[in-house]
Amino acid sequence: MLNIPTDLLRTLVAVTDMRSFTKAAQSLGVTQPAVSAQIKRLQYLLGYEVLDKSAPGVSLTPRGEIVVNSARRLLSINDEILHLTSGHLPGQAIRLGIPIDYGGSRLPGTLSRFRQQWPDISYIVTSGPIDDMVRDLKQGELDVVLALFTEQPAVQARHVWMQETVWVHSAATKLDPDGPVPLVSYGGDSACQRIAVAALHRAGLDCNFVFTSHSLVSLVAAVAAGFGVMVVPRGRAIRNKLSIWEDSPLPKLPGVYSAILVRDGGEREVIEKLADYLKDEIYVEPTQ
Repeated sequence: MLNIPTDLLRTLVAVTDMRSFTKAAQSLGVTQPAVSAQIKRLQYLLGYEVLDKSAPGVSLTPRGEIVVNSARRLLSINDEILHLTSGHLPGQAIRLGIPIDYGGSRLPGTLSRFRQQWPDISYIVTSGPIDDMVRDLKQGELDVVLALFTEQPAVQARHVWMQETVWVHSAATKLDPDGPVPLVSYGGDSACQRIAVAALHRAGLDCNFVFTSHSLVSLVAAVAAGFGVMVVPRGRAIRNKLSIWEDSPLPKLPGVYSAILVRDGGEREVIEKLADYLKDEIYVEPTQ
């Protein structure tokens, strides 16, 4: 009786989900020629084509659709057996995208604690503009994306909630009533910076970017030294012992939407558990 190696089926599923031989090779930790060779071997064993060469990009034949759907079920059972007998899935790398606003946050510690439950997983963490990360998620290049939106997100999210944003300052902060507001910020891709600038402009105020960094440690130090004011979610201000300017003369700020997105398709058990764990760790109950 013919047996189909599960690694060949896993390769086909990866190529299908990511719509690219190159991206599938990167996710599987092999070369692109190796992926091509595995697909050819699978087709040889099956005796028919699973990929439609006449269609652009990566497209399945009708038989290929049947194979992929069945392969997902078979791989799920395979991984469930491993999970039940060893307590975890072996060797899975989770690709996580985070906004620059999370630079220097407690996220590394959170990921480390989650790995105590799944010892064999590894992480590939990158940061970038939210539009780029959402695109990469849709293309299968990322598994989980943490995102901050200034408006209700239009994309489907596993978790979404609103966070209050606040101005923070220090005793050394001095504002010129006739001059621009000095801003300390993560930079142009930061949702909190966009909120700050928009709020100031609505109030007819200008601003200067006096200290910009992707390091939260540097930003906290800049605020403490009196370089300027900064906008952050209230929970982060409290965790980092920043002085919230409750009676600030600056304009009232809108909230920011926090979202956790997960990719479609493929094996999702671990990434969904990670998404849920991140939400539990990051979410802060709103103050009354």
